[in-house]
This record gives sequence, structure tokens and C-alpha cells, in this order.
Amino acid sequence: MEIDTSLIPFLKHLASESAKVINPLFANPDLQVEWKSDNTPVTYADRKAEEVLRVLIEKEFPDHGIIGEEHANVREDAEYNWVLDPIDGTRSFAAGSPQFGTLICLRKGDQPIWGAINVSSIGKLYIGNNESAWCNDRPLQMREPADLSKCFLVTTDPKRPYLHHSREGWDALLAATDQFRSWGDCFGYTLIASGGVDIMCDPIMSLWDMAALLPVVRGAGAKATSWNGGDPTQSNSLVVAHPSHHDRIIKILNP
Repeated sequence: MEIDTSLIPFLKHLASESAKVINPLFANPDLQVEWKSDNTPVTYADRKAEEVLRVLIEKEFPDHGIIGEEHANVREDAEYNWVLDPIDGTRSFAAGSPQFGTLICLRKGDQPIWGAINVSSIGKLYIGNNESAWCNDRPLQMREPADLSKCFLVTTDPKRPYLHHSREGWDALLAATDQFRSWGDCFGYTLIASGGVDIMCDPIMSLWDMAALLPVVRGAGAKATSWNGGDPTQSNSLVVAHPSHHDRIIKILNP
């Protein structure tokens, strides 16, 4: 089946233009960090990069909706809508860690159909459409470990599973798998797609944290569900792994 790749040049353009705002401010000692009412950080780079993305989308697709983390939603009931997180991993960005990215998603209704993860600090752009995925135009395929005990597990914040889900389940998954790291936010999902790690779990997420990830990891062959195995687009959690191990992981997490 031929894959429609007509949107890829525009996704690349969005990634490139937003990176022009973000990269000069990365690891900048003069960067000012503010704290929002939900106790999450925001910087000038977050707000300005989202403004740049919105202007470009409005020009190219004036009938599409836009839902973003830093500015008010517009036409959010439109058939096609964009979900934007200009810097996913602002804590990493502000701390000088390269584990952050710009998330850009095109949805039809509430279903993500194209996603882009631009890890601009290391020059890697991941794009997916649920059936295929690429990093800098190179096709991606997640690896299939032989056994769950050999799986490499990552999460964003090791404390959060205990706060939002079963302590017994999370401890059991830690015991059932091999290496464990907190290589989190969108960066962990790029490692899933490129075959570097095997399982990524996030116990709580916002729409703009999740939407762009799904077409990429699915396009690389991963299965993605909520923490309890449901539709992730109707939830605020995400578990991504190879289909051969995913159902067992969900059972372990939910004893």
C-alpha cells in the first residue's frame, strides 16, 4: 500500500522554524523560568515557539483547529486539529539536559493521524503516521526482545507511578524487567521507536504530551494503550511496548 507522505514537508518546516527559537536558548544561563498555576515550568522559548507554529499552521490550514499548551485553543471542534507542545520536557530544557522535544500532531477528530517529535538538541526529527515512522527520513522499527526479563524499561518520573497507580504493580514490573532509567518525556518514546529501549510508561499525561507520540511509536511497530490497557486517546496515561509483551505488562501493572 502506498503511503501518503504529502504532509511530511510541512511537518519538517514546522520543526525547523520552531527550533530556530528554541535552540539558541537551550543551556542559556540567562534563561528565565516561570511556574504556572499547575506547578509546571514555562519559558519564553515555550511561548514563542508555539506562536511560531500557530502562525505557520494558520497560514497553511486556516480551517484547522489548534490546541496548544501555552496559548488559547482555536476552532478545537474542527474536523482536523493540531495539538502542540512546543517544549515537551521543559524541566530538562531549563536544566540544560538535551532530553526534550517539540511535539506536533495532526488529528482527525480525536484521533492522531500524524505526529512529529523534534529533538532539536541532537538534530533528530521523528515523524510517524501510525503505519510507518522515520527518523531524519530513515525508516524506524522497534526491536522485539526475546523475553520480558530482558526488556529495558523507562519512565519520566520514577515517583509518579506510585502516586497515581498500584505500587504493587509498578514494583512488580520493575522486578520483571531488566534495566530501568528515567529517560523520560518524549525522549523515551523516541528510544522506543528507534529500538534503544523496550517499554515506556507514563502514569499521567496531558493531551499535548501524548498526541504526537502515538503515530510515531505505532508507526514503528509498538502497541500503545492507557495504564489499564484501554484507548490512550481517552485517557491520561500511556504504556508503550512491543505487541508480544504488552498484554503481560498491563496485567503486571494492574494486579
